[in-house]
Amino acid sequence: MTEPGTAKIDGNYAPKPEQEATAYSWYVLGILVLVYILNFVDRQILSILANDIKKDLSLTDADLGFLYGTAFAVFYSLFGIPLGRLADSWHRVRLMSAGLALWSVMTAVSGLSRTGGQLTAARIGVGVGEATASPAAYSLISDYFPQRLRATALAIYSSGLFLGGGLSLLVGGLIVERWNAAYPDGGPLGLVGWQAAFMAVGLPGVALALLVATLREPVRGAIDGLPTPSLERPFKGFLAELVTVIPPLTLIGALRRGPVALAANLAVAALIAACIYGLTAMLGNATRQQWIFIGVGIYAVYSWASALRARDLPTFRLIWGTPAFLCTTLGYGMVAFTSYATSYWAAPYAERTFDIAKSELGWFIGAPGALAGFLGVILGGRIADALYRRSPSGRVFVTLFGLIAPILPLVAAFNADSFTTFVAMLFIAQTMSSSALGGAAATSQALVLPRMRGTATATFFLATTLVGLALGPFMAGYVSATNGDDLALGVLSTLVAAPVGFVLLVVAIRTVPAALASIDQRAKAAGEGI
Repeated sequence: MTEPGTAKIDGNYAPKPEQEATAYSWYVLGILVLVYILNFVDRQILSILANDIKKDLSLTDADLGFLYGTAFAVFYSLFGIPLGRLADSWHRVRLMSAGLALWSVMTAVSGLSRTGGQLTAARIGVGVGEATASPAAYSLISDYFPQRLRATALAIYSSGLFLGGGLSLLVGGLIVERWNAAYPDGGPLGLVGWQAAFMAVGLPGVALALLVATLREPVRGAIDGLPTPSLERPFKGFLAELVTVIPPLTLIGALRRGPVALAANLAVAALIAACIYGLTAMLGNATRQQWIFIGVGIYAVYSWASALRARDLPTFRLIWGTPAFLCTTLGYGMVAFTSYATSYWAAPYAERTFDIAKSELGWFIGAPGALAGFLGVILGGRIADALYRRSPSGRVFVTLFGLIAPILPLVAAFNADSFTTFVAMLFIAQTMSSSALGGAAATSQALVLPRMRGTATATFFLATTLVGLALGPFMAGYVSATNGDDLALGVLSTLVAAPVGFVLLVVAIRTVPAALASIDQRAKAAGEGI
């Protein structure tokens, strides 16, 4: 028996065009929110553990910014590209279930780390696993909800980011304090509190992966009246994508496209290597691993984009050849640049500055942060959908608000003399910045065809990871480490992204209407059979 409002096509369940969202659609969204909550619990728990890890592993604030941001973000970005491609051609529910199991296990493995290098390796594994989640989830949501509800649905899904981030501080703080109280000299296997916290939040994800595996797979594009059949050999495209994005396999991919493509690839690699050398010489050897990781990420993105252009020109044109898409995603990346740094460093800053216990940080920073993010992203999504009905650029206006509005409360928070003022101003800043996500995400989905949504999502998250996550927390940590561990100065230094984001989003506002109106025309001109 099919779910009400769905049609069974080739063994899959497809929402009928123009229908309302069904009860099952909302059930699926609820499960996806749980996945995203766990996603960010596993990712964000490093914040409440940062000061303990710094002490036990003899790390600097720059090292902590690298661990939280760059080590995770670069591999999240790299594998997000082929996994986004797989989400466009394979069973998205199975993909998400497998990825959830992987990142949960790697989070637990983080608790066995004894050195910064071991923790870096575990964070890379978490990044690879989590790269499956949002490309699959965004694509599923776009096939379960009609266009008019899509920004709202994506905003609800995105609320898991903030709920998970807040929950990680609360749960992590409680686990660390109770474990260390029970085992002051180390517990079983010699584990201390921060190691036990990693294990405690990682293992439940394996059980959730089994629940995710029970979800039904909708027919791609059916809700928009453009049903797209799954490919017969989806992993062929996935493996081909790996060759285009994972160094040094990228050289094989470039060679397949011809000697000119190989020469261009090598030239770009040489240019990036020179930039890594220059940045290391200018900023010090301690930053070398940061720039190597960033350089690998940029090189991989170039290799992938070049291959995409040769293999799938319509997708390349609608993503990389569309200024509206690029400005929207990079503009949101500037929001993420500051918001990731703030969300990561807020708890360590409060612990150092106001001498607040970890369990209290969970209640007074984690819980309000979760509420602020939830309110901001839900209200932002609803307002973005309402403005979209008035103007094709309406959703981008909300993203612009999320970039500019948090600046003053953020400055007030990190100059506050009391913990109460800090928490209040931080709450306002996080509410405002979180409002940006739903509109930006929905705009990126609207600017491509249904079959391209997974790839578009992977590209969208390049901005939030390679730009926002890989650079924002590290910059804050580096500025802090080079200025006497001044975390307030470090976090506020990330506001340099605001003017750049403003220009990008203004351009997006001006170009989105024409881009939306010409999707089919531009896709056909690039060879798409519509």
